[in-house]
Amino acid sequence: MVVNVIKATGEKEPFSEDKLKISIQRAGISKDLESQVIEHVRSKLYENIQTSEIYRHIMEFLEKAPLYEKAKYSLKQAIMDLGPTGYPFEDFVAEILKKEGFTTKTRSLLSGACVNHEIDVIAQKQNERVMVEAKFHNEAGTRTEVHVALYTKARFDDVKNKYNLSQAWIVTNTKVTSDALAYALCANVKIISWSYPEKEGLRDLIEKFNLHPMTVLTTLSNNQKQQLLENHVVLCREILEQPSALNLIDIPEDRKKEVLEEIKAVCGSKFQ
Repeated sequence: MVVNVIKATGEKEPFSEDKLKISIQRAGISKDLESQVIEHVRSKLYENIQTSEIYRHIMEFLEKAPLYEKAKYSLKQAIMDLGPTGYPFEDFVAEILKKEGFTTKTRSLLSGACVNHEIDVIAQKQNERVMVEAKFHNEAGTRTEVHVALYTKARFDDVKNKYNLSQAWIVTNTKVTSDALAYALCANVKIISWSYPEKEGLRDLIEKFNLHPMTVLTTLSNNQKQQLLENHVVLCREILEQPSALNLIDIPEDRKKEVLEEIKAVCGSKFQ
């Protein structure tokens, strides 16, 4: 029997075990756990179940697994947890661009031909100088709409000549609407969303460069994560490179060791 699920956008589609398996495999969950997770989800299915409930069932099951298994699966939610402001996401995007060989500057105030603009990220690599709109959403199902592409292009046109900018980019942690993508492609605005372009979307770049946000960690409380974000500590690897960052929060010494062990489990094997 086919069971329909309701996505965060409100759309309905048939439950796909293949999609579930792909998401589990992408998260790096061990083969030993893969079949158990699938069986657990299968036992909880009912008509018109919400995808958020399926996610919750998976996370509940992973409570019994090693910490890093749960952390790896919660990547998309961890990005949303970079809020409530968009500033940590801007820092996060800047770190990704650095791995692509760019030098970056966040939150620059530029005076355009008509008005002033605060630009989220300016990135430069050789003769390429890019203006980046980092569009952050902290609710599942929210998509970046066409007005974002429209105002990004307008802002770019107002400052490009004075600051020798070559292109405008939009980087977002969710998906974009079809109109937003169509306009961006027509207007030469580059889009990087959660899963676009294929194999080069935000999720792919995070996995490629091993840039897990520290909000993925289960050994830190939400309050501790927020304190680190306020001090511009965004990445797991930042804490691994500078464990003294944990001195910014009220945490016992033995707990610090647990945090570092979790970080090594999440990204240690790929850490460079």
